[in-house]
Amino acid sequence: MEYNILGRTNLPVSKIGLGTWAYGNNVYGGVSELDGINAIHHAFHNGINLFDTAPQYGTKIQDGVAEIVLGKALKGIRKDVIIQTKFGRNPTIKDGSSQFNKERILASVDESLMRLQTDYIDVLFFHSPFYADEILDDVWEGINEVVTSGKVRFIGHSISNFHKTEQMARQWALDNKIDVVQVVFSLLNRESESLIKDLSQYPVGIVARECLANGFLSGSINRETVFANGTLNSRYTIDEIAERIDQVAKFEFLIDGDIRNMAQAALRAVIDQTGVNTVLSGAKNKKEIDDALTAANANPFSSQDLMTARALLTKNFEAA
Repeated sequence: MEYNILGRTNLPVSKIGLGTWAYGNNVYGGVSELDGINAIHHAFHNGINLFDTAPQYGTKIQDGVAEIVLGKALKGIRKDVIIQTKFGRNPTIKDGSSQFNKERILASVDESLMRLQTDYIDVLFFHSPFYADEILDDVWEGINEVVTSGKVRFIGHSISNFHKTEQMARQWALDNKIDVVQVVFSLLNRESESLIKDLSQYPVGIVARECLANGFLSGSINRETVFANGTLNSRYTIDEIAERIDQVAKFEFLIDGDIRNMAQAALRAVIDQTGVNTVLSGAKNKKEIDDALTAANANPFSSQDLMTARALLTKNFEAA
């Protein structure tokens, strides 16, 4: 495994990190606690040192289920890994409203520390604010408290609703309020490309997520695929699914040599994106982790292949 420095945090992060959303609920079909722990151990023993989670990765009756799984899995090896979690969104909030304020960040950090069985968080992200007016002024007092106390080392912004919030990330980076930005980036969605380039001047660390486009770049979805109610992709119509499948087919030329399937190709293409420090895989099991590891260890794509893939994308497909 090769490692990059995560911007001005100076944290050495594996080129592939493990995202744990699937370990917290059924959004991607569900993973048992034991299978989740085994997958995390497999990732760690193969060089992955970055693990991403959130209180939101839970259920309507329990926040942070994925944090609990991760905490159990990393017991005894905490000092050897980097943990990212988030604040501001909780699945137990009935109306789904965000809570980007001082009171909530203080409580959320303590709750996450308990679930993760640790006394510090490496990177704490604002979890997908959709609008600037969701951020209350006193949240920065809370951030100062959790950082000064040693409970949190670095602050990040996990971006959603990109075109309404990218300027917020730019300003926060300029004002030295954040150290890391987490963006959606994949063969199917390149809308954050200019932001990645611009933030490198500070330098703010860049974490890429949804690199398999919620599974459409995994190679396992076709026109006959039926998504169970309650899973993330059940929101799409038959025509929307078909459009994504047709677009993915155009990228199959990347499957060659070290790269043996579409999932590996999709991950490698993001690893090769200039400015990206680490790429989150949402792998649910050892096989999917092995695909991510193969992508990380494969030869880089040529600049011509990357330019061709970029030219083949007819539009940016929406993110989760």
